[in-house]
Amino acid sequence: MRRKPRIPPSPLPQRDGVDPVRVRLPQAGGWATVREHLVERLAAGAGVIDTMLADGLIVRADGRPVESGTAYEPGMFVWFHRELPDEERVPFAVDVVYRDAHVVVADKPHFLATTPRGSHVAETALARLRRELDIPALGAAHRLDRLTAGLVLFTVRPEERSAYQSLFRDRLVAKEYEAVAPYDEGLALPRTVRSRIVKERGVLAAREVTGEPNAVSRVELREHRDGLGRYRLVPRTGQTHQLRVHMNALSVPILGDPLYPVVTGPVPAGDFRRPLQLLARKLEFTDPVTGLAHRFVSARVLRAWSAHDDWAR
Repeated sequence: MRRKPRIPPSPLPQRDGVDPVRVRLPQAGGWATVREHLVERLAAGAGVIDTMLADGLIVRADGRPVESGTAYEPGMFVWFHRELPDEERVPFAVDVVYRDAHVVVADKPHFLATTPRGSHVAETALARLRRELDIPALGAAHRLDRLTAGLVLFTVRPEERSAYQSLFRDRLVAKEYEAVAPYDEGLALPRTVRSRIVKERGVLAAREVTGEPNAVSRVELREHRDGLGRYRLVPRTGQTHQLRVHMNALSVPILGDPLYPVVTGPVPAGDFRRPLQLLARKLEFTDPVTGLAHRFVSARVLRAWSAHDDWAR
């Protein structure tokens, strides 16, 4: 069995709670210099890479700048900071529900991504918490959709992260969600929904296809009024957009969903009205490091239920 290469520590500090980009040069390839590979791989244009090299912004493991003529070395690691995009600040706080020497449990607001990805980098729950709590090594044990609010588990020590991630991989975390969606008196609930969901790269919405089920959700109606229902959702698996897809399949799509049943146009930057009415309400697990039994409950309220007219305006 081939042993994974040891990844040296980053020679660059974080910037605004965001880690520098790490690139490992492939073992095979016909590049003569590091520059040639980066120009081809990063698709940033030769001028951008040349400027970064000239300014000493791309460095080796020992912190020395990579020069334009540095020979290509298979397996070599280099680091640099990406140019942060202009991001609209999400004007809602990330509330810390629990913190100890091993984990941080946060109550994430709608519209805030969990971790840096795409156009959401510094304005993410992870980057914010790193800055606000002064924990540079903080990492996410799992992710919650940007449009979904609620509980997220973060780890304090990098060497313990895999132990907490394995809880989600091995389905040892009890998760419960709450949603507001149309009420259908003809829909028999509670029920367990099983289907096969696929999410293709570059396609915004996931879809159900025929085949062996890979997504299982328990759907219950807690109460209803004025044509709306408040639902309790318990996912048994963790496919992308699973709960949103299953609620849509039951013909009661979650309020505020921009993808299901139809993909709508992008919301203008700074428009934080009508958030998706889906909340990660509860998180329960036995801590793999301390052995403590944890049970956390979000304090957030879905506005379409508590103040529908205010949410809908």
